[in-house]
Amino acid sequence: MEEFAIKDCALATIAIGRHAQTLRELRDILRDIHPGCIYHHFWGTLMRPEFYDREYNNDFAAWCHHSLHDNRLAERLAVVDPADYPDLEALRQELIEIIDERLDETEVTLAARADQLFHFTRSVIVVFDTHRRLAHPQELVTALPQMSVGSIFYHFIDARRREPIGVDDFRAWLMGFGPEYQPLCETLAEIDPYFESLFVLRTRLARAFKQYFRPPGKRRAQAGQGDTP
Repeated sequence: MEEFAIKDCALATIAIGRHAQTLRELRDILRDIHPGCIYHHFWGTLMRPEFYDREYNNDFAAWCHHSLHDNRLAERLAVVDPADYPDLEALRQELIEIIDERLDETEVTLAARADQLFHFTRSVIVVFDTHRRLAHPQELVTALPQMSVGSIFYHFIDARRREPIGVDDFRAWLMGFGPEYQPLCETLAEIDPYFESLFVLRTRLARAFKQYFRPPGKRRAQAGQGDTP
């Protein structure tokens, strides 16, 4: 097996010069906007240290709440989990359908103030090699808590866009060892990468590896006591 190469990353934001002031304008632009914009406005929020409003955890929901003051629509958009959709085109269609449904419900045209337009942006991922290599999955027990949130984003979230299997890098590496780590892969597959911060996500991943590689006796005792970090 090849060693696991730990990478880090950052997102470089690119303005594309398109913006919306009303909900109808937002819907119309969504129809043909580059899919990378949709990715950025959902997943990119996880990489922004200033994005604290996890109640409205994508830019579309946050804008509807803060700028259009349409809390009903904001709540509908906030529960959309991009991990539930096979690709960005399916996610795009879901957004359009939710907005169309809201437009059919009301005859009032809500408009954001001129200084609160929704500005569509894209991001380019910049990848850095940390030059740290792991030879065995058990090494992730100590490596994961030390990883930056950029590494967590790159290996557990952005990896899902990469072919051929479209899963996070941890599972992809474990699968290369054969069926031995299938239970661990199943545990990782159950971790939703979207509704929590990258710091919490790192803790959950580290806990999953720590529990899996805990000696059998301690693992049984822990199961009887409930989950602790």
